[in-house]
Order: sequence, then structure tokens, then C-alpha cells
Amino acid sequence: MRKRNTLYWFCQVAGWTFYGLTLVFFAFIFNNPNNELLFPRIAVTILVGLLSTHLLRELLIRFHLRPPIVSKNWWKLVATILGVILLFNLANSTAVEWLGLFDPATKVSVNTRFVFNLLFDSPLIIVWASIYFIWHYIELASQNEIQRIRLQTLVKELELKTIKSHINPHFIFNALNSIRALVDENPSRARTAITELSNILRSSMQMEKAETITLEKELDIVKDYLALEQIRFEDRLSVEYEIDEDTLDQPVPPMMLQTLVENAIKHGISKEKFGGLIRIVSDNREGKHVLIIENTGRLANQGISSAQVNPPATANGQGFGIESTLHRLQLMYGNKASFHIKNTEDGLVRAVICLPLINALVLR
Repeated sequence: MRKRNTLYWFCQVAGWTFYGLTLVFFAFIFNNPNNELLFPRIAVTILVGLLSTHLLRELLIRFHLRPPIVSKNWWKLVATILGVILLFNLANSTAVEWLGLFDPATKVSVNTRFVFNLLFDSPLIIVWASIYFIWHYIELASQNEIQRIRLQTLVKELELKTIKSHINPHFIFNALNSIRALVDENPSRARTAITELSNILRSSMQMEKAETITLEKELDIVKDYLALEQIRFEDRLSVEYEIDEDTLDQPVPPMMLQTLVENAIKHGISKEKFGGLIRIVSDNREGKHVLIIENTGRLANQGISSAQVNPPATANGQGFGIESTLHRLQLMYGNKASFHIKNTEDGLVRAVICLPLINALVLR
């Protein structure tokens, strides 16, 4: 507040001083610069102008006439500005009369001087009021833009947290079902599964606040998850990894790859009588970090692409993994990332995620 007041008074003094210097400049061109009344009268005009415009500001604040102006207050604004204009010219004319700042040979009445001041000096108050309102409208627009950006950021954060809150319980329930199936049949394997589950939960809690993690850490979670599922599916589940080591340090949204793998298990492998294959590929292609998840199965529709959804729509029954992936990519990367999933000719479902490389990563 103190800084704003300092800026206000600096602008006030600078503006009226500039006006005074302008009068001196034109006086040197058109009049006698040695006129002893010139500088005192300019000083009076500057002082009265300072007091009048400061009074106008206080009235605007007191009567809540600063931007934005509601329609019913426009007449109050016009009346306030006109009142200050009359007061400014009256005070200026009266001060000149009281202080004797006039040439007796060319003296005019106070009324005549007031009319001349009203004609020639009134625009000063109007210009001041215009600058004052333009300043506040610009400031208001800037504040609104900042609030809009903050609101968008908050909405994105809330949406991402909501997505994460869906991911973790969804994963836990599936993992617990796998362990439950082993408790009676193979207690030793069940204990191993519990250890793997605890590793996954520990990792997921550690990365809860992270917007991205390295692919290497994400793969550790995926491998633990698939180890759990291989206990449940046994020989019915085959897993293949084709990972370019140069991509291991690339950032990816946490739990996104794991969620798509979980989606492939739930909607693909589990529905196949003889099980199937899960293949995970990570590679650098054409300046993009490409992640591919392939699984045995068929999509119920023709496929889904991030280009078809803005904002992303639901996954049409294909599972929360697809829907959450679309939302997260849209929120975090905008049009700098893409996702599509479709059936392939060799009987697989292929999900492809394209992310910007770390050296070109610019979040929207």
C-alpha cells in the first residue's frame, strides 16, 4: 500500500510539473519570458491542480467510483468530475485575485477569469481522470488475468490429484485380489507377493507429490505389478520389455504406465482363455519419447486418439486407464503430447504415448 501511494504521488507531482514546464516552454516562444507574474501563476496552477486532482481521487475512492463502474454510478462519476472541474477553476481564479498575480493594466474580473480558466484549464482534469481510469482498468485486467491463470492452475492441480486418487485404490484392489488367491494355495508365494505389493505402495506414496518421475522408477513399479499378476496368471501371462537405455532418465507422469498395463491385464489378458502377451517398448523416435504397450486382446471399438478429444472424453468402456491417460496428458502437456490406442492386424491392442523429450520439455 505504501509503495502504491509513493507511486501515486510521484505521478501526481511529475504530471503537474510537466504541465508547468510546458507552459514555460510556450511562454518563451509566444510571450515575454521576463514577465515576473509568469512563474508565480504557473506555481499556483500546479498547486491548485495537485490539490484538486487529489480531492477527485479521494472522492472516487469514497463513493466507490473506481473501475469497474456499474451503470447506476455513471451519473455520480460525471457529477463528481464536473464538480471538481468547477472547484479547480474557481480556486485558481480566486487565488490569482487574492495574491494579486495580475497586471493592473490588463486586469479582468474574477468572473471573466473564471470563464477563461473553465474553457482552457478544464481539459486538465478530464485528462487526469482519463489517465486515472485507464491505469485502473489496465491494473484490473492484469489482476483478472493473474486470477484466471491461478484458477486454471488450481483446477489442473485438483484434477491431477483426483486422477491420482482414482489410480491408487484401483491398483490396490486388483493387487489384493491377486494375493488373496494365493493365501491358501501357496503361502510362500503369497508372502513374496505381499513384499512386492509393499514395495509398490511405498514407491507410490513417495511419488505422490511428484508430477513426473523417471521412466526407470516407473518401470520398477510396473515390473513389481506384473510379477504379482504373473503369480495369478502363471503360464498364461508372458511379458516382454524392449527398453532403450537412453530413455530411462526421461520424465513420465507417475503411475501412468502402470495404469495402462493394469488396463491391458483387466480388459485384455484376463478375458483370453489362454492368456496372452504384454509387451512394453520405450524408444526415441523423431524427437519424441515413445512408449508402447501391446497386449493380447481386442478393443470393443475402433480405437481412441487424443486428437479426438478436447477436452478428453470417456474411454467408452475401455477402462479408467485410458481415460486417466487422456486427461493427464491434456492437463500436463497440452498438444505437445499424444495418445492413441487401436487394434493391430496381428491380434494385439497397441497403446502409444508420445511425450516431448526432456531437452524439449515445455509444460503448457
